[in-house]
Amino acid sequence: MKKKVAVIGAGFSGLSAAAYLAQAGCDVHVYEKHTVPGGRARQFDTVEGFKFDMGPSWYWMPDIIESFFLDFDCSTADFFELVSLNPQFEMIFSSGQISVPESYPELKQLFEQIEPGAGEQLDKFMEAAKFKYEVGMRDFVNKPCHNWSEFLSPKIALSAFKLDLLSNFRSYVAKYFKDQRLRTLMEFPVIFLGASPKDIPALYSLMNYGGYALGTHYPKGGFFQLVLAMQQVAEKQGATFHFDHNVAGMKVKNNTISSLEINGVYHDYDVVVASADYHHIETLLDKEFRNYHEDYWKTRTFAPSSLIYYLGMKSPIPNLTHHTLFFEHPLDDHIECIYGEKKWPQNPLFYACCPSKTDPNVAPANTENLFLLMPLATAISDDEETREKYLIHMLKRLEKHTGSNMLYEQIVYKRSYCVSDFVSDYNAYGGNAYGLANTLKQTAVLKPKIRNKKVKNLFYTGQLTVPGPGVPPSIISGKIVAKEAIELLRKL
Repeated sequence: MKKKVAVIGAGFSGLSAAAYLAQAGCDVHVYEKHTVPGGRARQFDTVEGFKFDMGPSWYWMPDIIESFFLDFDCSTADFFELVSLNPQFEMIFSSGQISVPESYPELKQLFEQIEPGAGEQLDKFMEAAKFKYEVGMRDFVNKPCHNWSEFLSPKIALSAFKLDLLSNFRSYVAKYFKDQRLRTLMEFPVIFLGASPKDIPALYSLMNYGGYALGTHYPKGGFFQLVLAMQQVAEKQGATFHFDHNVAGMKVKNNTISSLEINGVYHDYDVVVASADYHHIETLLDKEFRNYHEDYWKTRTFAPSSLIYYLGMKSPIPNLTHHTLFFEHPLDDHIECIYGEKKWPQNPLFYACCPSKTDPNVAPANTENLFLLMPLATAISDDEETREKYLIHMLKRLEKHTGSNMLYEQIVYKRSYCVSDFVSDYNAYGGNAYGLANTLKQTAVLKPKIRNKKVKNLFYTGQLTVPGPGVPPSIISGKIVAKEAIELLRKL
């Protein structure tokens, strides 16, 4: 008889875990409280004809995502068309803007134009980043991180110095580039890892390679196409999805989960994989069975929350690319508001995504699909009046950049999403949007464990455990946990 496995949550880690567990012959049931899969990567349509991805929009590390599909003898190309963006994105400064080209030789030329000698320095930076990427994303991040002995392999040991685990990212970037714009451009990818570049290990220069060198992509139809593709893969392996099904409780007997309370009914499972918010899942257990108590979570450093606006605009916006980063104000001032003072920023940085520039299917003809995102501190008040104030602020800066007038009056659809929404929709601790920060003190073995120490058949996966936040790491997390669960099931 097949072993029964419950996966709680149909985000990227849950989808991944479900696929691998079903491939191994388990009877897998995925329980998702929303009406569609994807978690933070859900998508919604409006009556006005707009199609909005709710979360992830940067398709980086395409080879890591592709490797998931290769494990099931298929390819992303079997499910959606992946477009390479050119430019990859634009970054707006008070002194002008930088447009990051698709081609690496052109990127190198751009660096040289901005700072003589920076082109050669970029080669050196990317050569080191490529090494970190190949070791980090193929060896380092695939460990379950039960203990440090997992990292004693000859390959990782010999690579330890070159991985720059003990250097901070800001100092590391400063060794290569003097121009502040180039430094900011190189520091930007780590912001959503959950801390200032001065507190993030230099190991994460691998993100620069995974983005700038491998390119920025977009799946036609929206990021949600990746979600749907992974669901199809899991279903093909035999996994069953149950939407509008909320897991509200767990019964533990003899240090084993005996059943789950789902929509008021109890169901028995041999193994449970929790892809929902780690802290929330722990609250479903009696205190004696939790890995971590409240004091632990209060001392963690979380990645940011966000203010997001989904806007349908009745006219095209000129001079705007698919991805645009507004960095006209000092990066450190905004970072201090997120991780230090924990308040709304006075001069915020923000990001604009306009997928209708690439994909006509996400907005009616001669209109624009606009997604605005501003990183925020977790656990702060986010009333509608404050949200609206920042929307107007962002639109004014967008007008200045694009030469547009009265963008607010162009809005035909508007929806905001912020800290309290992350709490209500995802049970996200403090309303975090990206999980735990990848600081040195919260890396690898120092992250929350993927196995419950007191409940034999409960596993955790997703952005609050290893390897960390982001779409590719979440997919990897699901694979790691599935492997661990399969080993346990073989012993039962």
